[in-house]
Amino acid sequence: MLVILGIIVVFGSVLGGYLGHGGHFQVLVQPTEYLIICGAGFGALLISAPMSVLKMIMKQLLHSVTGKNHSKPDYVELLMLLFELCKKGKTDLLGLESHVENPESSDIFSRYPSVLKNHHAISFICDTLKVQISSPLTPTDLEEMLDLDIRSMHEEEERAPSLVTKVGDSMPGLGIVAAVVGVIITMGKLTQGKEVIGHSVAAALVGTFLGVLLSYGLVNPLASKMEGNISNDGAYLKVIKTALLAFAKNCSPKICVEYARRSVPPDARPSFKDIDEGATGAGKKAA
Repeated sequence: MLVILGIIVVFGSVLGGYLGHGGHFQVLVQPTEYLIICGAGFGALLISAPMSVLKMIMKQLLHSVTGKNHSKPDYVELLMLLFELCKKGKTDLLGLESHVENPESSDIFSRYPSVLKNHHAISFICDTLKVQISSPLTPTDLEEMLDLDIRSMHEEEERAPSLVTKVGDSMPGLGIVAAVVGVIITMGKLTQGKEVIGHSVAAALVGTFLGVLLSYGLVNPLASKMEGNISNDGAYLKVIKTALLAFAKNCSPKICVEYARRSVPPDARPSFKDIDEGATGAGKKAA
């Protein structure tokens, strides 16, 4: 919602200021300028990005507009899931295998739907525990493997906002292209009178105006939002990593979760009491 509100504020402020200065809205309605700038920008994106990245861009843009960051309740669910998995692993490591092999049918995972629908998180948890069940790694080796996994995911995901940023940076230049096209057209109207020439020049300048506005008011801010979402997802995976490392160090389930809780970003971090009470309830439920 904040993204939509921000877009409304940006365009509302610019258009409001323009109209407040006595500008005429119809002057800004120049479909050919929009076609040149937006069409060329989209074409440049098609040239520079493979289909997989284009799909990722669309997915991340949609998430930026309609999605939300991981909240305190999301982290409570994640920590409770990690507690139950660590507890099961401590008491019956081989019994944990059926849960991580088929998390969709697991009674443990099914209690935490917000985590279960996060496919990256589920793969991260289950693949790591499968390794620890079949051929346990030392905490040092496990940390290296987890860092490699997170880094490879981020490198792939970060291609999307990087390309969107480049398109945003090109918008002012494409606006100049649109303006030059308008000037070329204006030169053919020099014999048609000052009113016609003035309207044509104004239409040409709309291209420069639009290119700068789209760049700094829409495209680049959306790319920054996409980067922020990736960082937020990375923090979520870091919490999982912290708990699994503590599990590999043979810490108790509650200590594993406490390590993980302290790695949660402060603005979404549950209190010790929240997790302690939840772990007590989860322990009784799982027993």
